[in-house]
Amino acid sequence: MVQMGRPGLSLLQKRDLWRRWKSGQSLSEIGRALGKHPGSVHGVIKANGGIVPADRTRSARVLSLVEREEISRGIAADESIRQIANGMGRAPSTISREISRHGGRRRYRAVKADDRAWRNAKRPKLCLLATNLRLQRLVAGKLHDDWSPEQICGWLVSEHPDDPSLRVSHETIYRTLFIQARGVLRKELISHLRRVRSMRSSIKATHTGQGRGGIIDAVSIRDRPAEVEDRAVPGHWQIALAQKPIGVLRVVAYNDPSVAIPKLDHPSRLHEAEYLRCDGRLRGRQHVRDP
Repeated sequence: MVQMGRPGLSLLQKRDLWRRWKSGQSLSEIGRALGKHPGSVHGVIKANGGIVPADRTRSARVLSLVEREEISRGIAADESIRQIANGMGRAPSTISREISRHGGRRRYRAVKADDRAWRNAKRPKLCLLATNLRLQRLVAGKLHDDWSPEQICGWLVSEHPDDPSLRVSHETIYRTLFIQARGVLRKELISHLRRVRSMRSSIKATHTGQGRGGIIDAVSIRDRPAEVEDRAVPGHWQIALAQKPIGVLRVVAYNDPSVAIPKLDHPSRLHEAEYLRCDGRLRGRQHVRDP
């Protein structure tokens, strides 16, 4: 059968992906290393909020793949459940449940049984904010008021010192915000964080050398001609423009102790503006017009 769509990431590739993300590599760098599109890498990371998932481990009490292979060989040799159990040092009831759970003696396959048991063992526990609705409402309200998760934790302790049920760590709040699959805190609350981002990035992450926002063939301001130093022409000023609500355009000249404030009916009439220059005191008026 022909496989539709792009193949996903294997378990080893996902481990390598998270290792690289934790070390601070960008999506493009991870994609090149894994031979995947950066969008595919972003989808995997975004689904977990950029938080590296904990490695799953198998309990020593459950059956391993090697033990399931022994069960399969025992069934093929037509051994009884008690004989198989004695050879493995397990209780006969454990072997009986294992075989019944995975198709019986005729259809039992060790690898398929192990894969199914591994999937069934993944039972995510509800987070604290999902089980405590009062705490959830308090946290959501403070986030909406632009409080940081750290402030919320401290406020809960001081405001409700005798109620241990109203305790939550700031890490739990961050994880609940970033991992939207939990379905507890609304995605819109992320915009109220001090640093607005949809997922967590590594502390080692950097944009150095990625060329983001760079200007192609840029000319440094240090290479400007010498005649601009006296700033005799307004076009040589280093200025910042900020439009005010009533049509007043404020012009601040950097590296120059002057401030020009033209009063305009409309920003398009900048060439007709009357500039008032000052350097601690009024120096007079200048009219600046386009040539």
